[in-house]
Amino acid sequence: MCPKRKSGRFPAVLTVLSLFSFLCLSAAGQALLPSSDSFKTIPLEQIQAGMHGTAYTVFEGTQPEPMEFEVLGILHNVNGPKGSIILIRLHGQKVEYTGVVAGMSGSPAYIDGKLAGALAFRIGEFSKEPIAGVTPIGEMLEINELDKSPGNESSSATPSSGASTKTSGPGASLSGWDAAGSLQDFATALKPIETPLVFSGFDEEAVRSFGKQFSAAGIFPVMGAGSVSGGKQPEPLIPGSAVSALLVRGDMNIAATCTVTYSDADRLLACGHPLMQFGNTDLPMSKARVLATLPSPANAFKIVDTTEPAGAFVQDRHAGIMGVFGRDAKMIPVTLTVRGGATDKVFHYEVLNNPRISPVAMMATTFNALHGLNEYGEQVTYRMSGHIGVSGYPDVDLKNTFTATDNGQPAAAQAALSVGDRFGRIFDNAYSTPDIQSVEMEFNLVRERRWAVLEAVRTDLTEVRPGQDIVIEAVLRPYRGDRILRRIPVHVPTSVSKGVLRILVSDGDTLDRTRRGPFQFGRRLDLASTISQINKEHEDNRLYVSLMESDPSALIGDKVMPSLPLSVINVMDGLRGTQEMVVLGESSVNEASTEFDYVISGVQVLTVTIK
Repeated sequence: MCPKRKSGRFPAVLTVLSLFSFLCLSAAGQALLPSSDSFKTIPLEQIQAGMHGTAYTVFEGTQPEPMEFEVLGILHNVNGPKGSIILIRLHGQKVEYTGVVAGMSGSPAYIDGKLAGALAFRIGEFSKEPIAGVTPIGEMLEINELDKSPGNESSSATPSSGASTKTSGPGASLSGWDAAGSLQDFATALKPIETPLVFSGFDEEAVRSFGKQFSAAGIFPVMGAGSVSGGKQPEPLIPGSAVSALLVRGDMNIAATCTVTYSDADRLLACGHPLMQFGNTDLPMSKARVLATLPSPANAFKIVDTTEPAGAFVQDRHAGIMGVFGRDAKMIPVTLTVRGGATDKVFHYEVLNNPRISPVAMMATTFNALHGLNEYGEQVTYRMSGHIGVSGYPDVDLKNTFTATDNGQPAAAQAALSVGDRFGRIFDNAYSTPDIQSVEMEFNLVRERRWAVLEAVRTDLTEVRPGQDIVIEAVLRPYRGDRILRRIPVHVPTSVSKGVLRILVSDGDTLDRTRRGPFQFGRRLDLASTISQINKEHEDNRLYVSLMESDPSALIGDKVMPSLPLSVINVMDGLRGTQEMVVLGESSVNEASTEFDYVISGVQVLTVTIK
């Protein structure tokens, strides 16, 4: 009779979890996983070249299958400081056919019934042999000691007899396999086994456009295939099972899948390498079913269907990731509505709460929602409205207009970049951790390319007095339309200084970049100032007239102090040039604008003399 699953924290009593009765395979000739009653780990220093063992992974379905392996040797100091890798050659009909595939990382490797570690590395592409690197289990067990999530603060990290919690051995000594070259020659070729990133509910263009940005943000995936069905999966997660981390879930889904290395009644370890290596994390953990394993010399991966929730991943570390059963991950709920088509389209989904990945996830989902519709076309315009709710702060406004212009970017991409920019700036502050509660976005679609270029501006006046009004005449040329003449009055304040007054007539984006100045880029503000600055930014469907005088101004946080005497700036010299204060060479003394049913681009400058 198969042993029953035991309870308890896995670092204290290393019982191989989860209902091993599921792995009591019938007499089909398949090897059984080690019994939970006798389960132990094997210290790295006891592993030698020539040893044989068994690893487990899912090739199809939910049932782990055995793969025999031979230890080739130990590579020391190749996976970070004092980080060792066990180099093995896998044997078996299936693995010799597929090779080491994306999604196999985390597959548990046993020697004499003791857990040695997790498959986590492979040797480049186009390898003719299934040679893999194993992360020692001792390094993975350290993850639980680092976990400070609720319910685990006092957990012990003492392993059972025979276990090792830290690799040993200084230097770069090698054991075994001294053929044509040493094992060290393979160190530079070893790389983490890629994590298949499944985009469910996304069209091909969205995946192609943003897949590289996920890689740049810290996930280095092979684009897998599959779905996120959310269906039932009664089989428990056990060592060798496929497990998924959800970055996005709902009407659109993004899931990264690897393999369970170890689990008990409460927790599991997986992957054998990081997803993003952010330390503490909060990602939904889900069971997964492998539909097929696709062999390919260049890009082999598992085709995965992510099924029912199982808990949350709470640690993402150098040696692997750790999940907790039954826990709910805190996600950011998003509602995105597209109006103007045959029917209104409403999308409900959630994205992970992560400073690096959330902005990319928001860009990808926004672009996908707009691009993946019948109404989409090159000659469209989107009017965006909505907000980002941040606990304890005013809502972040999402209001602008997007259309194809001469910069070559389609309207959907511009909208996605705008949303991602706001998310990135909210997270990019060194003072507060933003608690984003919700995102509401609405896009009104117009089946025209509503874009106009500022062609000319003029005024009849060359000299004006303080307190006088100036009328600016602006000529705009719409895309494939007749010119538009618009008169914009602007008031000259009584406080303006004598001399030359610059009149800047521009679109909103140019005005924002002018106001920020060259020192603003990379300037990090506190969260309240960041939100205030975002909400003050100008819209793209308005033409702005700004009066600029030559007296310097100072930016302190999100506040502007115009027309400061040099004596005042000298007094404030301690702040000058810091992130708290930026000095600009001129001041905006007044501003006027007028709205158009177009996205405006262009800038013109006039000058008048203040008498």
